[in-house]
Amino acid sequence: MTVFNFNFRRGMPIFEQVVLAAIAAIIRREYLPGQSFPSVRVIAADLKIHPNTAHKVIQHLVTEKWLEARPGIGTVVADRAGNRGEEWRALLQLDVQRLLHRAQSMGASLADVIDELTQQWNDAKPPRNKEPRDHSK
Repeated sequence: MTVFNFNFRRGMPIFEQVVLAAIAAIIRREYLPGQSFPSVRVIAADLKIHPNTAHKVIQHLVTEKWLEARPGIGTVVADRAGNRGEEWRALLQLDVQRLLHRAQSMGASLADVIDELTQQWNDAKPPRNKEPRDHSK
């Protein structure tokens, strides 16, 4: 298990995978606002990636305001008071882009993707302990 609870996938840059995993962990509230975020050294060691890549990930998350660098304290999760639905949508869009890229590289049709997605959706059990979402938008 890694600090972000994910496994690397082929065909996508490591930097991008770690950034997406970190953002997903923050959105899922595995890391709360104000909480210390794993250091470059911890991320590099835990994920077995180059420290420069881990540093680049942290810097990107600070630039995108997912994290804050606090002198004397370290890097902490930023308080992103706002519309969590927009954050989920952005993360979902990235997942869909990866799915489409993979499906296209395998020669699957849009109908194949929709059929499989529909089947998986219908077979899925609703997640436990999730806040109800407003689907009226």
